[in-house]
Amino acid sequence: MGLSDLPDKMQAIQVVEYNKPYEIRTVPVPKALGPYDLLLKTAVGSYCHTDSMVQSGVFGTSLPCTASHEGAGTVVAVGDSVNDFKEGDRVMAGLLRNACGKCGDCLGPENYRQYCRNSDGYIGVTTQGAFAEYVLVDARWAAKLPDRVSFGTAAPLACAGCTVFRGVILPELKAGEWIALVGSGGGLGHLGIQFAKALGLMVVGIDARDEGLALSKEAGADVVVDARKGKDEVVKEVHKVTNGEGVHAAINLSEAKDAAATACAITKMHGTMVQIAQPTEVCIPFAEYIFRDIRVRGSLICSREEAKRMLDVVAEHRISVKTNPFNGLNEITELTELVHGGKMAGKGIIIVDPEQIEREKQSDLEMV
Repeated sequence: MGLSDLPDKMQAIQVVEYNKPYEIRTVPVPKALGPYDLLLKTAVGSYCHTDSMVQSGVFGTSLPCTASHEGAGTVVAVGDSVNDFKEGDRVMAGLLRNACGKCGDCLGPENYRQYCRNSDGYIGVTTQGAFAEYVLVDARWAAKLPDRVSFGTAAPLACAGCTVFRGVILPELKAGEWIALVGSGGGLGHLGIQFAKALGLMVVGIDARDEGLALSKEAGADVVVDARKGKDEVVKEVHKVTNGEGVHAAINLSEAKDAAATACAITKMHGTMVQIAQPTEVCIPFAEYIFRDIRVRGSLICSREEAKRMLDVVAEHRISVKTNPFNGLNEITELTELVHGGKMAGKGIIIVDPEQIEREKQSDLEMV
């Protein structure tokens, strides 16, 4: 199949006006491929918290913009300079498009390249995203799916998985050491727990919702703590299982005002707190990190090599993604209502192309 065999028009979920509901619109199929582009026939698109930030204008996105930066699908066309993908490959979309290749971040180390400030942006954030029948992605950031990883698992991993996986590996902990996740029962948190366990770490899950606490236990946290008890009680419970020292590292995934402070407070002296949540302000009392020499690090998505490593971990350890599937782009209203209702456990996904999902089901492979 060539580009000429593809339809000229497709359906897409778009942000047309800030702070207004999504619209389903008919738009052109993106057939003008750059040298490193892949055109994917989208199988699954996933909703992320960042989508609500795009919708509210946080990134100053040029509108209209097709939503979702978490996608997975099948390659239907490749750019002239692409030599490591071919038509028919199953792919997890990469977020970054056209990094400059010349700035300090692009020149390395490898896991800094996603911070390129001279790129063309990120799909679904500043360029067109995966809530569409076709999506254009950069082959230099995409990753082939292992045979046993399904589209439904891969799509949420494109951002949520990549982001929390980097958070888990960033502190460079050794097997048997303790890590805590504040906001452990959400879309990123339940993945982070499973990644940490797969890497041999001991895990404390901290959440403030009944659904989040239940999902933290289901995901395999060794200890689950209810954040509603307050910071002092959370610290006590963490110290009970860590010889009174605290965890070696903590990841903050919660935008609650005191979440970053809690993450620092439960971390042992000289440990690392990785801040992934993106509230307007990150508030940490100085005594929680200056007097205790806590390293506070911000972290974004992971690099391509880290993403490939993550997918291998997912396949080997059969990491499962808790998803709430919706069938078809026209169910975006129902998806967003569930998200904003505060009762969703895991990730909301849209099955864009049921035929690709059906082919997976007919496969002889036992997929995750």
